[in-house]
Amino acid sequence: MTAQNKIIDVGDSKLVQPATAPRELRSNCLSYTEVLAQSVSVIAPSTVPAAILGLIYATAGNGTWLSFLMGMTGLVLVSFNINQFARRSASPGSLYTYIVKGLGPTAGVLGGWALLFAYMVTGMSTLCGFGIIGSLLLGQIGIHTHILVLFAIGALGACYIAFRDIQLSAKMMLVFEGVSLLAILMLGILIWMNKGFALDTKQLTLEGATPGGVLAGIVLVVFGFSGFESSTSLGDEAKDPLRAIPRSVIQSVVISGLVFIFMTYVVVMGFEGTGADLGKTEAPIDFLANLMGFKFLGVLINIGILLSFFSCTLAAVNSTARVVFSMARHGLFSDALGEAHEKNETPYIAVFLSALITFLVPTGLYLVGVSAFESQGYFGTLCSFGFLLVYMLISIAAPVYLSSIGKLSVSAILFSLLGGGFMLLPFVGTVGIPGSDLFPPMEFANKILFGVFLTYMAIGLAWLLLQRNRHPDMIPEMRSSIESVDLKFANASSISKTVIH
Repeated sequence: MTAQNKIIDVGDSKLVQPATAPRELRSNCLSYTEVLAQSVSVIAPSTVPAAILGLIYATAGNGTWLSFLMGMTGLVLVSFNINQFARRSASPGSLYTYIVKGLGPTAGVLGGWALLFAYMVTGMSTLCGFGIIGSLLLGQIGIHTHILVLFAIGALGACYIAFRDIQLSAKMMLVFEGVSLLAILMLGILIWMNKGFALDTKQLTLEGATPGGVLAGIVLVVFGFSGFESSTSLGDEAKDPLRAIPRSVIQSVVISGLVFIFMTYVVVMGFEGTGADLGKTEAPIDFLANLMGFKFLGVLINIGILLSFFSCTLAAVNSTARVVFSMARHGLFSDALGEAHEKNETPYIAVFLSALITFLVPTGLYLVGVSAFESQGYFGTLCSFGFLLVYMLISIAAPVYLSSIGKLSVSAILFSLLGGGFMLLPFVGTVGIPGSDLFPPMEFANKILFGVFLTYMAIGLAWLLLQRNRHPDMIPEMRSSIESVDLKFANASSISKTVIH
């Protein structure tokens, strides 16, 4: 959305009256830890060991920790590509504006369209998780409520907090995710202590693990890290964004990765001698808590996971709204979606729309007979398609962008090749290779989901072409708007250097 000047007739001449500038998001208000909370909350690290660790173990076995280590390393490489942009510019547009800078408006808008899909569907998946865990916890104290009521509570809560204040959002995500991580790490330490803090030689020597199994495990591991870049959507609101955001992108991957590796190590060790199969256990953390006689800790962990699901839903609504806000200001959506609230300085209309869609889709599926648990799995698969496309595009865009500004280096090319090459692994693992046992072709259900994503992307392309045809000035104005942000940071940097010298 761009402010339009008013032209007023005055006799034989015309007077150009500047239009009122649109309201902006609150600037310079989020500390580094609050920015970091955004990325960590979308990753939701406490939910991975509690929910999908068994699935990864079923493939990677005693090499599961190595799958997490390799996944963390690969996404750090992707982070370096993201940070080629984040160290030079910041805006609510997140990776959407970065891809525009590197690969042009068409690829950038399609990347933004995929990013919207990924964030919004992530919110739907975690809203389902919030409903499932909420029903479980309430049932334990004799309260039985319809899961759609919990969907409404989660969506309305996220909507209100995101509308009210970005600082409130960040502080709540920080506290909730902190409580969740503390609970799950406490159990991890207790499991290891119960084993006498022993070294598990079977894991350390990768006994029984195969290279193919470890590589296949990385596919699910990458999905567990999805959303680590979401702090880039806080470009207008972060303090010192050119330092805080790049740090948060990399550190969210490293922090979450270390949690994953530690919890994998102790959970696999904890299952030894129990007679239970970790690969077939849906809730391994809860199983071990009950086995060790720490039922109260299992309840505490479930509360932590509930808070983590809510934090992730809130973070997804915040990220979705800010990308919508930026795209609306570039003429891709209604001008109303690019409005900031007069008092709260939040993208309130985009927040309302994001939260509403996040609630309506899982509710609609539930009403036609799809359970919350099934929907959670479907949404988890769908969001991965969006993230994979965006991460591949950003890895390609980084060296092109650096070349355009005369900053291309050998290391930047290497990071692009390594990051983009690494992202091919989960892509191939998701789509599959005909006749391959390691990466078998998609099952029928996943083919349907992939078809949904392709249809969504086709709609995005058609919408872009329609908007370009209706508004020929849209693309030049988009470029100008994004370049003005870069110029602002470049000027600020020049002033800072002048003051120092």
